[in-house]
Amino acid sequence: MIGVLASGEGSNLQALIDAGLPIAAVASNRGDAGALARAEAAWIPNRVFDVDGYSDRAARDRELADWLQLRGVDFVVLAGYMHLLTPAFLDRFRDRIVNVHPSLLPQFPGARAIADALAAGVDTTGVTVHYVDEGLDTGAVIRQEPVTVEPRATLVERIHAVEHRLLPEVVRELCAH
Repeated sequence: MIGVLASGEGSNLQALIDAGLPIAAVASNRGDAGALARAEAAWIPNRVFDVDGYSDRAARDRELADWLQLRGVDFVVLAGYMHLLTPAFLDRFRDRIVNVHPSLLPQFPGARAIADALAAGVDTTGVTVHYVDEGLDTGAVIRQEPVTVEPRATLVERIHAVEHRLLPEVVRELCAH
């Protein structure tokens, strides 16, 4: 079973739902995340784990991992989750956490990948699905797909379209193993 962590609108979560993947739980670090409403609409248990409610991130991550495991989660997908996970979480799901990122890693890690690609003047950026480790977008790459920067006006939409196709494909393959 899959647990999904998301901080934003949840379009990648929706792509996973639409692909019919077995999602057991959705968690967010933000109470206003649109992903929570998407989970609710799909009858998927969901909960907010705001770091402000805990003594530190490790305490939050331990409770988050407990909550996911109680729901049968054995594989975690970060779909726009904007917090680094601590070893308290990573150790519980070692080699079973993946993330989707809007660049061809190792280029342009972090939260501003698209803006950084545009500022760098590259012709091509893309999408990466990778394993999650302790670093910022440093885990082993599973699959990448390039996306041309031009036309810039549609770059974000084209990157999202690749994410929405690539992430469910990779997750389905990994869950089959």
